[in-house]
Order: sequence, then structure tokens, then C-alpha cells
Amino acid sequence: MATHWSEVPIHVIDFEGSRASGVVEYGVVTLLDGGVSEVQTRICAPKGGHIPEAETRVHGIGRAQTAGAAPFELERELFMNLRSSGPLCAHNAAFEKHLLKSVWPYPRSSPDFLNAGRDVADWGPWVDTLRLYEQIYPQMPEFGLGALLKRFGLTAELDALAAAHCPPERSRYHCALYDALGSALLLLRLGRLEEFESMNTQWLVEHSQPAAAQAGQQELF
Repeated sequence: MATHWSEVPIHVIDFEGSRASGVVEYGVVTLLDGGVSEVQTRICAPKGGHIPEAETRVHGIGRAQTAGAAPFELERELFMNLRSSGPLCAHNAAFEKHLLKSVWPYPRSSPDFLNAGRDVADWGPWVDTLRLYEQIYPQMPEFGLGALLKRFGLTAELDALAAAHCPPERSRYHCALYDALGSALLLLRLGRLEEFESMNTQWLVEHSQPAAAQAGQQELF
């Protein structure tokens, strides 16, 4: 029998950075029992000690913020443990997966979550809130994180969570934990809807894959 989505830790992650600078900030929100159970975040030293100015203008992380910071590579055990305990989730997961794989190509053998009883040495399959919302609400004009949170009236709840969990100076869009909390709220919102009350982890993973975009909306309910 498939496991209800709230009974398995789902780790919603967000990275600030790029291929050039690497991961310069991460945010992790662990969902369990239908709510936020744990958060983790920190700023990391960039690759080569430099962040392009164009990136700093977006996320606000520069030399002053990264002074003395440890590199992201030191978080190997954290992310390996996250992957082995539950599926990873992001809004447009391809970006986070790419940056993870650029540091550690493969995690240790972990549950597949798409095929029960099977283990894989892969960072996926992922839960992707962008893919889920594209399929469930195909008529919507925008699927950016901020647009979805505003459309579904979640910005006040996001700001309340951010006040409780984010560093004060990192409590806005393009801050890793703030964006991860936003993605987490999109997932929690689905779980609160009557038509999705019985959704399971396998369903979330299955409908987060690119091939699932071919499914009709009637198959999602």
C-alpha cells in the first residue's frame, strides 16, 4: 500500500548560486505530519572565492556575506542523509538537481519513492511543485514561485513562517530558506485540499516527472 505523503519526510530545498559560483546559500524545509518539522540554512563560500556581480544583484550575497563561510562541499553528510530519509523537492527541481550533481554526482543508495521496494543511487526522482501546479492548473498564466503564492493567498503565511525561521536579513525572495518555505507551502496547500487528501508520496513523485505532463487533468484527481 502506498504511503500517505504526510508520513514520509519530504525535504524541500532551494539553492542560491550558479554553475560559476556554486551553491552560495542553501535552505532546507523538512515536511512531516502535514507541517514544517525542521529547517536548515546557511551561506557558503563560493567556488574560486568569487561571486559574479550580476548574481549578487539578484540574491544579495557578496564578499561581505561570505567572508569566513565554509564551502558547500562540507555538507555532504547532511544532503546524503536527507536523500536517504525522504524524497527531495523543489520548485523547478532541475536547477537544484544540477547543482547537487555538480558537487556529488551520486548519493548513496536510497529509496526510489517512485517504485516501491527499489533503491537507486540518484538524487531523484524529485517532487517538483512547478510540474505539479503546471498539470493541476494548466490554465494559469504564470507558474513562478511568487506568482503562485500570491495567486493562492499564501504570502501572509509565508511571511509568518519566514519571521519564525529565516535570518532577518534573508527573509525575501531569492533567499534560499525563504524560497524553500514558499515551495513547501505550495505542497502543503495541495495536501489541505479535499480532493487531494489521500495523495501519497508515489503520486507526488510520479506527477513531478516531465513525462507526466502528458497526463490529462482528470488523471490527477
